[in-house]
Amino acid sequence: MKNLCLLLSLLLLRSCSPGEPEIYQWRGAGRSGIYPDKELLKGWPEEGPREIWWVDGIGNGFGSPVFAGERLYITGEIDSMSVLHCLDLEGKMIWQKVLGREWVKSYRGSRSAPTIVGDHIYVGSGMGNLYCLEKDSGKILWSKDFSTDFEGQYPLHGHTEAPVVSGNKVFWAPGGKEFNVVALDRYTGDLIWSNPGFSERSGYNASNLIELPHRTLYVTFSAYHLMGFDAESGEMIWSQLQDNLPPDQRKFGYGDTHPNAVIYSDGYIYYAASDGNDGVKLKLSKDGSEITEIWRNPGFDSFMGGIVKTGNFIYGTADSKKQLVAIDATSGQLTDSLKIGWGAVISADGHLYYYNQKGDLKLIEYQDGKLKEISSFKVSRGSGEHFSHPVIYKGMLYQRHGMALMAYDISFHIFALTPRPPR
Repeated sequence: MKNLCLLLSLLLLRSCSPGEPEIYQWRGAGRSGIYPDKELLKGWPEEGPREIWWVDGIGNGFGSPVFAGERLYITGEIDSMSVLHCLDLEGKMIWQKVLGREWVKSYRGSRSAPTIVGDHIYVGSGMGNLYCLEKDSGKILWSKDFSTDFEGQYPLHGHTEAPVVSGNKVFWAPGGKEFNVVALDRYTGDLIWSNPGFSERSGYNASNLIELPHRTLYVTFSAYHLMGFDAESGEMIWSQLQDNLPPDQRKFGYGDTHPNAVIYSDGYIYYAASDGNDGVKLKLSKDGSEITEIWRNPGFDSFMGGIVKTGNFIYGTADSKKQLVAIDATSGQLTDSLKIGWGAVISADGHLYYYNQKGDLKLIEYQDGKLKEISSFKVSRGSGEHFSHPVIYKGMLYQRHGMALMAYDISFHIFALTPRPPR
């Protein structure tokens, strides 16, 4: 009887406990690049969808905005410093916080998109430093130094990573010889575990989580390996060599750049690594302990534009041919392509949204692995490279270009609003 009462008490306590807070992060839920918005326009005017507002002066950078509730958060480099901006959904600045030094060498500007969990923001800089801030005020709660705390190794173009959070942990890949991959207490910044991996510098990767029934895996790239870690213990469970370059041909900045996050779907891992093994499908064992390569497609060589999987097809860039391609997820074979330049791809409401390196934003229809361009317009504001990924939130399409962030209404409910001047 006593044991029964104890069991009932534990069940009641669990039922009354709040669930895990929602995670708002780069490329949306699961870093899939698929956004839940519906009732979006099936075509755009020749000049593009209506620009509702735009802001200038957010600083140099390539990171996309991340949305939580009625606010958005985006990083930028201003006067050699990394700055996190908080804006409302009308483009009005709520607060700004200077974090520390930012990367100002090759491709000057911020690289990281923040991750928002509960009352906290987790964001990194191109210098590899990691910060935890209070979401409402921007107050820095703790920070970690790339060099001092982790003995991190810089890639050629600065550290590029979007923090990953699971439970009480935030994961970071400094690329140090000892502290190659680390898990920190997300409330205090204290080290929970570290793993030396292969002691390689980081691979610019937007890491990801794979949630299995009895195990969570943290998956990331170092310079020459894909690695899967037990998120709880930090043990490296498996790895895959990126063998496009033999060891004697490896050089700083060659064969070591793998920005795209992996995608996990129905027992399989998919990735596209132009500077690695190109397009790959791996079977993950049920307990997460083993991977088996199913196919490899050398033509699916997306560099940093992300990939999207919907149904049985994967969409992304064939960078070498400057095409958007569709790949059959079962066979790995090409099913269609559009020669529209290489760029970044996301999906919502049955369409792809594609931002290419010439600054063209395109609406693409996809069906059964076939592609059709519906609409296109050129992003004229901002300057510099067109690297930032598009984002869709509450019927609005957001695009960053350098110091400028634009908001376009792509919903069916278009109001006669005059575009606002920059803030």
